[in-house]
Amino acid sequence: MATPSHRAETDTPPRLQRGIQSVEVGGQLLRALAHQGRPMALKDLAREAGMSAAKAHPYLVSFGKLGLVEQDPQSGRYGLGPLAMQLGLISLQQYDPVRLATPLIGELARTLGHTVGIAVWGNRGPTMVRIEEAPSAVHVNMRHGTVMSLRGTASGLLFCAYLPRETVQPLLAAEAGDGSDAALQAQLTLVRAQGLAQAVDASVPGISAMAAPVFDVSDRIVMSLTAIGPSAIFDVRTDGPTARVLRHSATELSRQLGAGRAAA
Repeated sequence: MATPSHRAETDTPPRLQRGIQSVEVGGQLLRALAHQGRPMALKDLAREAGMSAAKAHPYLVSFGKLGLVEQDPQSGRYGLGPLAMQLGLISLQQYDPVRLATPLIGELARTLGHTVGIAVWGNRGPTMVRIEEAPSAVHVNMRHGTVMSLRGTASGLLFCAYLPRETVQPLLAAEAGDGSDAALQAQLTLVRAQGLAQAVDASVPGISAMAAPVFDVSDRIVMSLTAIGPSAIFDVRTDGPTARVLRHSATELSRQLGAGRAAA
């Protein structure tokens, strides 16, 4: 007679993990401090965390002993402490921007219906390091390692707009001109105002692109999210769905990298 089989304990379905409620409640104070980004009075901090000042104070005392918060002795306001700052720096060091963005571009390609790539600044200019082809039958011939023109591509214009002038000037001069012509400068001013760069039938006839900047904790551009597709079906409107999706994705990545621009 066959005996009933017993599943090993490790094979049991995962259960909802129990947490410590008091830690989660107190964590709302840390969340409020991080969200506000400035020292706060006890009553204001408690209100933001959804609790009374009397309830918040013991948590803040314990967090202070751990170094997660500190209280200014003169104003009495609470701010993030040295341990919280150390944890934040370690977290940022663990975030590689390209690794963080790579899973996202597949989703973007499916959503937008266009090829989406990640470009970073290399020693020869903006360089495509990750590419996700569009799911449709229409593909754009783009390879990893492709160096993008500064003047003729959305990625190039984006880096020109946000990098220091002395960084891009030698490569601009090598392409054509000195980079100081009024038309180019007006174009870069528009890129900064829109938070997007566009290129329509520029480097390759029949191909258009749009790029959005991703910034790091120092508010420096670290990469672009660039959508590329046939001009006939590519929406280059700065208030269109392609622009909105790119802006949102770039802003979210910037936020994860600690950029102040993302909170602006």
